Amino acid sequence: QVQLVESGGGLVQPGGSLRLSCAFSGFFFSRYYMSWYRQAPGKERELVAHITSTGDRTTYADSVKGRFTISRDNANAMVYLQMNSLKPEDTAVYYCKGFSVDSGRDYWGQGTQVTVSS
Repeated sequence: QVQLVESGGGLVQPGGSLRLSCAFSGFFFSRYYMSWYRQAPGKERELVAHITSTGDRTTYADSVKGRFTISRDNANAMVYLQMNSLKPEDTAVYYCKGFSVDSGRDYWGQGTQVTVSS
């Protein structure tokens, strides 16, 4: 059974930084593509960043390019999202998602709230 647990959210002022973490429990973490999504109140969930199973390729939403960085530590089954130069419009619940390249299944974490406000 795969479980994903996010942490690191909170309240931050505009221009500040946060680092989100996602802890993976289960088998074969290195066989999962990992992503961060977010959902703001009244809006659809959107993809923020994606990283391949080996970490050799990353993609980002246009709205966060140059400010956010996704990374992974396969030895410790962790995924991170470093968020810099945060803006009020980054306020949302942030979710970690794992996609198994073997089974084709998605797994989601419970989310962590990020609020950017002065």
